[in-house]
This record gives sequence, C-alpha cells and structure tokens, in this order.
Amino acid sequence: FMRAPRQSRCPSGERGGRDRSGERGSATVTALATMAALLTVFAGLLLVAGVMVARGTAQTAADLAALAAARSLLDGGPSPCGRAGAVAGANGAALVSCVAAGEEVTVTARAPVVWGGRATGLHAAANARAGPEPPGN
Repeated sequence: FMRAPRQSRCPSGERGGRDRSGERGSATVTALATMAALLTVFAGLLLVAGVMVARGTAQTAADLAALAAARSLLDGGPSPCGRAGAVAGANGAALVSCVAAGEEVTVTARAPVVWGGRATGLHAAANARAGPEPPGN
C-alpha cells in the first residue's frame, strides 16, 4: 500500500505554514555574532595567560635577585642591590625596590605583561626575601 506524497498547504511551497522569506541570512548573522563572542573570550584568555606568565617571570626574577643580593652581602660585595638589579634584568624583570638590612635583603621586581608579542603597558610585580630565618620560625 503506497501513499501519495503530502501536498503543502502553504502558498510559498514551504512546510510549516508560514512565510520565512524575511528570515533569510539570519543564520549568517547568528554565526558571525557567535564567532565574535568566541574571539573575544579567546583574546581575554590570552591576556590572562600573559598576566600569569608575567607574574611567574616577576617572581622568579625577585627570588633570584634576593638570593644574589644576600650572597653579595655575605661575600662583602660593594653593592648588593646593584647585583640584585642586574640579576632581575637578566631574568626579564626590572628591580623596583631593594632593601638590605643586616643580613636580610628584600626586593620587589616587576615584569611586563605581553600580549600578542607586544607589551601591554601592564606589569606584574612580586616580592622576595633572602637571609637568615626570622626568629621564632
């Protein structure tokens, strides 16, 4: 038993009974809006990744700069903070502050946030301390 194909009741020949000619291209607009939203999210994630890398760079530079300055203090070097600045610079950061008090050195280093291979004008900073363990620890 075979049935004849069902005839559409819509004058335009479309199924569903409504004229959709005013909706032409709406899928393209929706796809473009979705792609723009995804690109914005992706760019934001890249910026967050750049901040995380800069933070790690600043912390590494601060740690090594503090250790170098403390070593310079122990060796009787002429400028522990000068040594700290050189080490921070060699590790991709700038020395923001350096305080040498007794056998203890505290430094702050700052590294630029890079996005797309260019500096953004943002910076991440980190502090580090090197020297004998504080009393009571």
